Formats: sequence, structure tokens, C-alpha cells
Amino acid sequence: MYNKVVMDHFRNPRNVGVIEDADGVGEVGNPLCGDMMTIYLRIDENRIADIKFQTFGCGSAIAVSSMLTEIAQGKSLEEAKKITNKDVAKALEGLPKNKLHCSNLGADALQMAIKNYEDRLAGIEPPETVREEPHEHSHGDKCYCPYCDIELDDDVIFCDACQSSLEEEH
Repeated sequence: MYNKVVMDHFRNPRNVGVIEDADGVGEVGNPLCGDMMTIYLRIDENRIADIKFQTFGCGSAIAVSSMLTEIAQGKSLEEAKKITNKDVAKALEGLPKNKLHCSNLGADALQMAIKNYEDRLAGIEPPETVREEPHEHSHGDKCYCPYCDIELDDDVIFCDACQSSLEEEH
């Protein structure tokens, strides 16, 4: 199933967290149906000076995010643009076939974060992210975080469990 490298990055993920006022942010996935990854970049002199991630999903998704940050840390943007899903899977010494899509998510999130940074430099404002899923109480009368599915109080605007902002009513 999972090899030692994947299990190590799952159990001891590197670079977990958020970079406040990040220079670039890339988000991929769907919180309602599966894995969700967000990559945060701090760029200094055209190099990735800091990289963090938040991932909600399976062990493979967490391991991919962790390994991706290890690979990208310190790279120039040109070098980081060349990181592929195959590079991540190879560094993890392989993933089960049904989990290879997780490596695609990691590489895609990195590329989106780099594009977000470059667009900002060029003065291109990113479109405002609007969640498409409506807020509904799908578990009866109780409220649950749409990202991690933990039960919440009605008046909560931030989920402490997954560190997600809940700007709209939940």
C-alpha cells in the first residue's frame, strides 16, 4: 500500500501552515468531494524563500503536499515551474495507482501559486474566489464546517480545526 517515504511525510508533514500576506497562493481540489490543497509562497529575489501548505484529504494528498514543499523550497521560479507530478511521485518513491491524481494536485497548486505571484507582479488582479456550493445543513439541524466536516456553533466564522475562514453563514 504506502511505502515508508509516503508514510513519513504523512505522519510528519513538513512546512504545514499558512503564510500571512503570501506573495502567491494556489488552491486546487474540491472541499465537498475530496482532496483540497492550498500552497502559499514567499518569494525573495525570484526564489521560493518560504513555502507552506494546507491540505485536507487522504494520506497521499498530505504526503504529496509535504514532499512538494521540500522539493520547491529554495528553487528559483523557473526551476519550480519545471516541477511535475512525476517528480513528486518519484521523490515519494511511488504512490498507489489510485492515488497518483494526488501528485497532480500538488504540482497544479504550485503552478497556480507561481502564476498568482506573477500576475500580481504584472498588476493583474486575481478574480475573487466565490465558493460555488451553497451553504446548507446537510446533516440535519447542526452546522458543520464545509471543509473538514467538524460540528460548529451557528455563530462561528472561523474553523479552529482546519484553520478555514467561514465568511458566509454556515
